[in-house]
Amino acid sequence: MNLRSFFKAALAMGTVAGVAPSLSTTLHAAGGKRGRSQYYELRVYTTKSDRQRAMIDRYWGEAAIPALKRLGIQPVGVFSEADKPEANKVYVLIPYDSLEAFAAVPARLAADKEYQTAGAEYLSAPKEEPAYERYESSLMVAFEGMKTLDVPVAPTNPAPRIFELRTYESRGERSLDNKVLMFNSGEIPLMREVGLGPIFFGQTILGGHQPNLIYMVSGENKEEHAKNWKAFFAAPVWKKLIGDPKYKDNVSHVDSVFLKRRVCSQI
Repeated sequence: MNLRSFFKAALAMGTVAGVAPSLSTTLHAAGGKRGRSQYYELRVYTTKSDRQRAMIDRYWGEAAIPALKRLGIQPVGVFSEADKPEANKVYVLIPYDSLEAFAAVPARLAADKEYQTAGAEYLSAPKEEPAYERYESSLMVAFEGMKTLDVPVAPTNPAPRIFELRTYESRGERSLDNKVLMFNSGEIPLMREVGLGPIFFGQTILGGHQPNLIYMVSGENKEEHAKNWKAFFAAPVWKKLIGDPKYKDNVSHVDSVFLKRRVCSQI
């Protein structure tokens, strides 16, 4: 049974109501009641050619994003790596208002004739010329301190913009909960204050390299972004948080990648 099938079956039996509080207790023990926190799916496609990346662009721009918009699911972000012209990965960020919305998508898309027609090139790509090599997917739940995705600058703005996707791994579940508490206790509002342009913060429910959290910040360019990070680390709020013994050693590994918008991105 795949992930969506599990959630669909659980919802049909009325069990997700029983699952969700458990997730909230485990993942947000420090954050309190989650309320209407969104869920985020992050897909990372591996490709080997410009042809595949162009096909992914057409699929998301002409088929998937319009279909998800008809379902009330938006904005969808589509990105590639900014620093490596030859990079072979495409990142797609999809927000959902509930687990029900997430679980319902496959059946809704299967019944959407407009989507099926528009996405035929990608959906029916032959074995000899696949649309991509593989993709990995993570499912996250939004932090208490930022329950919904934000888009500081709309894609219609002609100025270029960079996006930094950061993944923090922790040595155990309790350490990760502690890092989430640290974000909720001051890091998120400080990021807004210094101009780091937060897009989302999510704690991974299902995905690789767990336990981890993933978030995205943005800026006009790498130079301005670096200045904003410098202001963040110099701020009294950050110095107080990082100096608090209760937050010591709650992150064991950090990955950061700079991204740029693909032409079809809504973020």
